[in-house]
Amino acid sequence: MIEGREAEQNKTMKRTLLIMNCIMQALGFSCGPLLTRLYFLNGGNLVWLSCFLQTATFPIILLPLSISYLHRTRNHNLTERIKPKMFSIKPPLFVAFAIIGVFSGLNSYLYSTGVATLPVSTSTIIIATQLVFIAIFSFILVSQKFTPYSVNAIVLLTIGLGIMGLHTHEDLPENEAPKQYVLGFVMTVVSAAVGGFILPMMELMFKKTKQAITYSLMLEIQFIVCFFATLACTFGMIISNDFKAIPVEARNFELGETNYYGVLVLISIIWQIYYMGSMGVTICSSSLLSGIITALMMPITEILAIIFYEENFNAEKGVSLVLSLWGFVSYFYGEFKQAKLVKWMHIPEIQHHLNPSFHN
Repeated sequence: MIEGREAEQNKTMKRTLLIMNCIMQALGFSCGPLLTRLYFLNGGNLVWLSCFLQTATFPIILLPLSISYLHRTRNHNLTERIKPKMFSIKPPLFVAFAIIGVFSGLNSYLYSTGVATLPVSTSTIIIATQLVFIAIFSFILVSQKFTPYSVNAIVLLTIGLGIMGLHTHEDLPENEAPKQYVLGFVMTVVSAAVGGFILPMMELMFKKTKQAITYSLMLEIQFIVCFFATLACTFGMIISNDFKAIPVEARNFELGETNYYGVLVLISIIWQIYYMGSMGVTICSSSLLSGIITALMMPITEILAIIFYEENFNAEKGVSLVLSLWGFVSYFYGEFKQAKLVKWMHIPEIQHHLNPSFHN
């Protein structure tokens, strides 16, 4: 009876955490790009600073990590020889994710360059093409097979991107040179490609090291990735003299100096909420659900950008959005059918690096 009660409590806690993380991811994905764009629209020009803010609040991860450690220590069996450690990650994984963290920092630079020059309604659709690169690099790195649904998704997302690319002159913001817009467009596409490369690379690292995945390990990985991403962005800020430029930019910010620092703090908090929520959803449920939340929030982000920034939403952009959503639905439906087939055939599913069992 006691075991049944504990199982029910664990189930309730998992459900509660899942709901909280879904809300965090949805909030971060819808507000992060808007706040970043707000910074650039009102006189912000420091791209490396924008990158730095996306992961700078990573020390907050130490809070759930410490709680997890205390929980494991309290439940530790005295007969066990190995005592729980604050950090359990093995050196090969540490090095691998430190490198991935640096790549993530550079990817943040690519993304921020795009947000600085493109309307939010445009950059959001472009980033959605990351799914195409995930499928391609998964095939190359971890031998993930293509399915009719994933191929359909790739074709739809590619067509949507092509339509936007052929009509860039209709989406050009005021007071912006066409060359800047094209640069931002290209940088955002490259950002989607790098992001699509990182995820399969993470899976490959797990397959090579074969370390058991736990809730605390996922927090450690997030901490390491964010730490080295922030470190890379810090070097970028030093080289470009962003630290010296911050006070000057604050005084000239169109919304006022106080609001300038307020916007920076909000950007940092919102992006960290997104990263923690996204990781939490994949821990408590699956990467499939995380992707579904992203797909659902994409049109909401588009609408908010049109409302707050009065962005132009032409027919081509509407067609691209529909094709992107169609591609997402196709991909996720294929994944859902595959999961049901595996369960029906009673095939032991190989645990994916982004879908670990929920335990400490």
